[in-house]
Amino acid sequence: MNLIFQKMEEQYLSEVRDIYNFYVRNATATFQIEELTLSQMRELVFFNDPKYQAYVIMADEVLCGYVIVTQFKKREAYDETAELTIYLKQEYTGRGIGSRAVSFIEKVAAERNIHVLIASISGENTSSIYLFERQGYIKCGHLKEAGRKFGRRIDVVYYQKI
Repeated sequence: MNLIFQKMEEQYLSEVRDIYNFYVRNATATFQIEELTLSQMRELVFFNDPKYQAYVIMADEVLCGYVIVTQFKKREAYDETAELTIYLKQEYTGRGIGSRAVSFIEKVAAERNIHVLIASISGENTSSIYLFERQGYIKCGHLKEAGRKFGRRIDVVYYQKI
């Protein structure tokens, strides 16, 4: 499968929002409860700081997901730490795209002097946990029952790679 990572552009916003909203409606991969509007999605994927960037993932010229490297915390001491996020269309999961997206965004982060990458993952999202463990991320935090969605209390786990 030929994968291309392209910088996020306005033309992809609707499709990217649809991918995200699928997980809002159907999964605990995000703790977002209400579906996002285009305006809200725009705020999540476009940044004022050039250090942070979202990319769409094109598989054989079909948009299959997106990956983001974004600010971890606003205080200056965290400037070399960033959070990464990946969402794929459901039919593209389990094909190695997530691993390639993580590798890609790690290179982007290194070029931008980001020293630590953090992944914040729902404790129920075993496929993401497995993905990040396979990519060399270490579990560095576990918040018990930190979120509530679909009537359940859900843990949040943090993974990091230095």
